[in-house]
Amino acid sequence: MSDNQLDNLAQLSDILLVLDKERMKIEAVKSLHQNGQMETVSPTKKNQNQFMRIDKHGDFLSNFFSNFYNQLKNPSNFSFFKVPAPIAIEKAKEIQNHYKSPSTESEKNIDEYEIKTDSLEHTNSKNKDNMETEKTEYRFDSEQIDWETMNNLGLSKERLEKLNQLDPLLKGYKTNQLIPVSINFGSAILRTDVRLSLQQTDDSKIVPALHGIRKEPNLNYEFFGHRFTDEDKKNLLDTRNMGRVVNLINSKTGETIPSIISIDRLTNELIALKTEYIKIPDEIKGVKLNEKQKQTLKEGKPLKIEGMTSTKGKEFSSYVQYNADKRYVEFLFDKSLDSKQSQKEAFEAPKMFRNKELSKEQYNDFKEGKTVYIDGLVDKKGQPYQGYITFNKESGKTKFSFPNQLKETAQPSEAHKTQVAVNSKGKTNESTKHLQKELKPKQQSPKNKEDKKAVEKVSKSVKSKRHKM
Repeated sequence: MSDNQLDNLAQLSDILLVLDKERMKIEAVKSLHQNGQMETVSPTKKNQNQFMRIDKHGDFLSNFFSNFYNQLKNPSNFSFFKVPAPIAIEKAKEIQNHYKSPSTESEKNIDEYEIKTDSLEHTNSKNKDNMETEKTEYRFDSEQIDWETMNNLGLSKERLEKLNQLDPLLKGYKTNQLIPVSINFGSAILRTDVRLSLQQTDDSKIVPALHGIRKEPNLNYEFFGHRFTDEDKKNLLDTRNMGRVVNLINSKTGETIPSIISIDRLTNELIALKTEYIKIPDEIKGVKLNEKQKQTLKEGKPLKIEGMTSTKGKEFSSYVQYNADKRYVEFLFDKSLDSKQSQKEAFEAPKMFRNKELSKEQYNDFKEGKTVYIDGLVDKKGQPYQGYITFNKESGKTKFSFPNQLKETAQPSEAHKTQVAVNSKGKTNESTKHLQKELKPKQQSPKNKEDKKAVEKVSKSVKSKRHKM
């Protein structure tokens, strides 16, 4: 296709951009698979020819996009934008910047490109097949909300609808993003970012609750009667989930409530969720869960699932865990969890190192984390070499050191020390100082009969001289 034809195609088509609400990342839609998984690419010039193009003059919402949206797996996890092809890359950057640093001005600039999916979500609500288990019924009515207070915060109904945040509020959830608010105290004005939720007062008014950003979660004081252990704190700081069920106490009624606890990723606020509200899906990314796996997740514990299929059709494995704040099973790609799990599930030491099999004695020392001498290794040029190996039981990795690189912290056996001292450093002791040949692995004294006799003869001569003196 010629450059002119490409330019004409661009002028007549739009590009579909998508915001992944979980990662808050903008990408361009490439295709939709039959299983409902969407394939995306980074909105760069390099990937421009892979962007899905849409007829600029077609009946977009009622035809193509409605079918696309209804076939999509996990549609509520995404927001979509339809932008002209010639400015798609520029607009993708602009939209991404807005979600990194929201402002009223940038909100207006991107609003005209966003596709409103409220009606489509309502039609498709019965067919949702995702990890989120949010209730579809509404907890509040928009007419009950104290809009006067909302407006004083700069939160009009129209603005919340444009941000796609009114619907989750009415369902009883917090906004899934930080929203700038302005509070006028008369003599001072406070401008800050908050997550927003709705609460019902004793006189049945529906008022906004502002969840401000904390520098760090407060884990040093009791939380509804629960005092955090050191392990609780570590789990919360590592994965934002405590990892177990605890009994919390309702301060008003004294009721004991089995709950799980997580940290709000946007505000660092501690969030509790009753275990009765935990709903575990039957399947996650193509892998059906058995009852034991479901029970692990219901108890708030992390679970490793292998053989899942990504949106791009690639197989992957990951830990998953139920998050009290998000109210669904989330993926945990944090390396700290792998490190923690490796301590509980110690890695098995390999019996081979660089095609050299370890002896039984070597392996027993090696798997215990001791430094072991190994020879008979061959480099890429076919040259033999030797050195020391140490196994890290926490990481499952083997460290290799040449004799002259061995750190003081590594403690090889005495036999290995003698061999290196004699062969590599030219040192001797009474049994080796008259030896002309190199010692073999673990050898501390000469084993050849002739060598032994030579050493013994010299040794007797030395002793005789000492007696005469």
